Order: sequence, then C-alpha cells, then structure tokens
Amino acid sequence: MSLVTLSDVLQSALRNGYAVAGLVTLGWEDMRAYVAAAEAEGVPIILQAGPSCREHTPLPVLGKMFRHLAEGASVPVVAHLDHGYTHEECCVAIDSGFTSVMFDGSRKPLAQNIEETAAIAERAHAAGVSCEGEIGFVGYSGSEGSDGTDPDEAARFARETGVDAMAISVGNVHLQQNKEGGLDKARIRAIEAVTEVPLVIHGGSGVPVAQRTALARGSKVCKFNIGTELRMAFGNALRKAVNTDPERFDRVQILKETHEPVVEATRRVLQAFKGA
Repeated sequence: MSLVTLSDVLQSALRNGYAVAGLVTLGWEDMRAYVAAAEAEGVPIILQAGPSCREHTPLPVLGKMFRHLAEGASVPVVAHLDHGYTHEECCVAIDSGFTSVMFDGSRKPLAQNIEETAAIAERAHAAGVSCEGEIGFVGYSGSEGSDGTDPDEAARFARETGVDAMAISVGNVHLQQNKEGGLDKARIRAIEAVTEVPLVIHGGSGVPVAQRTALARGSKVCKFNIGTELRMAFGNALRKAVNTDPERFDRVQILKETHEPVVEATRRVLQAFKGA
C-alpha cells in the first residue's frame, strides 16, 4: 500500500531539492492515467479532488477511488482535498479516507483565516492527516485578480496555524491556458526566508516549465498544482476519439483512447519537477 500524507512527500521534497505535482482530477480516467504516469517516472503523486470534481462525485466515493489506486501503486500517492471552503467539508474528507486536506480561507481577513485554518489543521493532525492552507488569494484567469502574499503575514500564518504546506500568491493564476507569465521570484525568496513550511503554487499550468524546474530544485516551493493543461490534453484526446468514428456510442471504448495521451502529457509535467 502506497497511501501517504502530504507531509510525507513534501518534507522529502524539501530536503532533496525537487517538487511534487498536485494533479487535479475530474474522474476515474484522469486519476488512473496520473498514477500510471507517476509509476512510469518513479515519482510520488498527489491526487486532488477540487470543487468541480466534488460537484460530480461525492467525497466518500472519491476517497475510495483514491485509496484504491494508492493501494495498487508502486509509488507514494496522496489523497488530497483541494480548496475545501468549510470546516464541515474538510471533516467529511478526513472521514472519507483522505490523507490531506487543503482549507482555503484566503478570501477572509487574516485573523479569521488563521483561526479557521488552525482549527482544521488541529482536527486533521489528530486523525493523522496533513493540512494545507492558503495565505494571499490566488485569482482566476479572466475573472478575479490575485492578491500577492505579504511575507510578514505568511510568517504569522505558518506559525499560528501549524499547517504542513502553505499556498502562496506570487503571480500565479488559476485556469491559465498559456505559459506566458512567470512567478515573482523576489516575493518567493522573501517568503521562504521567514518560514520553514513547504510552499505551494496553485495555478501551476500557467508557470513556464523552465521556472517550474528551477524553483523545484532551488527553493522551498515543493508542490505545484496542475489542472488546466492536463484537462486540455484529456479534452483533445476525447474529441479525437469521438470524431474518429461518429457512429460509436460506447463510452468505455471511447474513453479508453484518452488514457495514453493523458499519461504522456502527465509524464512531461512530472519530469519538470524532478531533482537535478
């Protein structure tokens, strides 16, 4: 059984100069492909159930799916709740077998974010589960803008919440389809100078690949969340499979043809996070 916590994989990454991919899942087909890619590359992986995934499949079902894949995997697998917005949601994930929960209180005032995140971290740790928090709101492409993380606030947040990983806002944006931007390296350096907590980049699909590698090997950024670029790979593969034979209607046969393209796209993502 290769089911592990977020702290297990990120502390190793922090010590050894690499990062771990938090891969946003939407269903069985992509999560299965992600694990196959991780096994092919020989690296740990974080399977993440975000809000859109949870709208489609209940947390107790997702927990069993993640754990089933982890139990058969040859590499460490983390079962992670991404962007939990309430205490109740995080508790349901813990009770459903997740080994890590991320509470997102980044839209709230600092003191409230700290208080609520600390309560969830305490509950998670009591159950042997890791907790990720977010300080500095990370916006969405074409929608809400980001609020950059203040290093002093990050130091206080890390100290007072007891989180195992801290998501920061340093020029990253959710749902970005291109890699034309780049992260604020000076802000990252300022944050990592005041905390020992592994740092997390949400919206990792928009980060240039070379910068992903440089930060993985030379900073306290130990986790990059990747969703959009792999959803694009899945969508393109599915579109091709459907259009190849418009008469086909068996979705199992159609979905099988998404597997290898998603595995290959995922392997390319994972390769960028390896150590020197």
